[in-house]
Order: sequence, then structure tokens, then C-alpha cells
Amino acid sequence: MKSKIQFILSMIIFGTIGLVVRYINLSASERALLSSFIGCLFLTLIFFLMKKKISWNSVKSNTLILFLSSIALGGNWVFLYQSYDHTTIANATLGYYFAPVFVMILSPFVLKEQLSIKKILCIGVAIIGLVLIVCEGLSASNTDDIVGLSYGLIAAAFYAALLLLNKFIKDMGKLELTIIQLGITALFLMPYVFLTEGFSILNVNSSSIPFILILGIVNTGIGFWLFFSGMEKLKGQSIAMLSYVDPFVAILISAIFLQEQMTLIQMLGGTLLLASTFISEVRSVNFLRHLMKIPSEQR
Repeated sequence: MKSKIQFILSMIIFGTIGLVVRYINLSASERALLSSFIGCLFLTLIFFLMKKKISWNSVKSNTLILFLSSIALGGNWVFLYQSYDHTTIANATLGYYFAPVFVMILSPFVLKEQLSIKKILCIGVAIIGLVLIVCEGLSASNTDDIVGLSYGLIAAAFYAALLLLNKFIKDMGKLELTIIQLGITALFLMPYVFLTEGFSILNVNSSSIPFILILGIVNTGIGFWLFFSGMEKLKGQSIAMLSYVDPFVAILISAIFLQEQMTLIQMLGGTLLLASTFISEVRSVNFLRHLMKIPSEQR
């Protein structure tokens, strides 16, 4: 039960990211730099308080993949934060949750995994859901929504790349891996931010500082800590189901707290997208057994 609560709390924390970044008066790349830097510092402190040590031999043997995955992590955050700037949190979240579809499409080529008929159908349904969301935005002539959704899809592509690259990392704990990736991401983003944005990050509004700390410490540091602490003792099926607390919270915040409207067509598209990715991650028989509360002994 403790692991489940930790994982659910991490999903709730991740679901509030869109709300927090709205109150930070910085560019997307500056927010990404600060969240990775502060998150790295916080998790490093937790790591050493737990009396753990980083295996530098493992880091050395995974150097190339760590660099590539850190670039993917940085790109993921930059484009996700840009998505929040251009469209509703709900639209940004739905675009971002196309990441599992990208993973399914690329798995046969990258991981040599065969696509089942169920997954092919799920990909088709997810694409239909996305098309409904995009077409509704076009029909409303809301160019900014389309731009925001596009950024969300690019963020999803980067996140899918991160997930696939992490499959090739060997002999590293998840918390240790996250610390290294956050640190490398911060190092990559630092020169990029200073070249593109100058030193405006040093002149941040005082009203943004509390939200920067929340983004770095709570949304990144505590969020990832609870995420990895919780998932250690959870089964894959439980992780798949509980992961949908994140988009649920984000869409709830978008509708209730920010009063951002979704049309019925967008709701339908979002439902198809999230339902298809959810079903693709859960084994059909086990899922039905879970719904009907049938003990495994009665199979």
C-alpha cells in the first residue's frame, strides 16, 4: 500500500507541472534548465542521505547512451513547457501522452519487438483521437492551440526517445540514472540558454522564485523520488494503470482551476487517445480479471 500511495502522489505532482510553469516568467528553455539543475541537487542530497554511492564505472560504460538520453530529456522538457505556453494544459497533456504510441511504433525497429494486433489497433485508435483534437482546433481557427499541440507532440517524441534509450542502459539504479541525466541535461542547457536568452535568467521576477523552487524541488526532485520509490515494489500492470492519474489531474486542473474549455469532440478525442494507450499497456485477461475481482486461483 505504501508503494502505491508513493506512486500515486508522484503522478499527482507530475500532473500539476502545467499549472506551476504558468507562474514562472521565463522562457521554456530557462525553466527546463532550472528544473533539471535544482532537481539534480535535491535528488543528489537524497541519494547521499540514503548512503548510496554512484557507480562511476557504470556511468563510464553507458556514457554515449547517457548523453543521448539527457539530450532527449532536455528536449522533452523544453517543448513540453512551450506547449503549456501556447495551448491549454489539457491539450498539451493529451499531445504529450502520444509518447506511448511513438514507443509502440518504434519498438519493432529499435527493440526488435513484434507488434501485436491489439497494439496495432490501439495505435490506430490513438491516431483517430489525435486527429479529432487537431481538427477541432483547426475548425475553431485557433492557430495557437495547434502550435501548442504540435509542441506537445514533439515533447512526446523526445520522451519516447528517452524511454527507448533507457532500455539500453545497463547496471544503473533508476534514482542514480535520473541524477546523472538531470545533471547532464543542465550542463547541455546552460550554454544553450545563455546563447539564446542571454542572462535574463538572473533577472527573474521575485514572484516567479517560489514557483521555480516548487518546479525544481517538488515537481522534479520529490516527484521523481516518490516515483522511483513507489514503482520498486509495484507490478508493471499497476504502474500502467496508476500512470493515468497524471493526465487525469492535469485535465482536472485545466478545467476546474484554470477554466480552460474543451469541446465534446476534443473530449472524445482525448478519451480515445488515453484509453487506447492504457489498453495497450495492460494485458487483456488480467485487466478483465481485475475489473471483475476474480482471484487468480479461479482461472
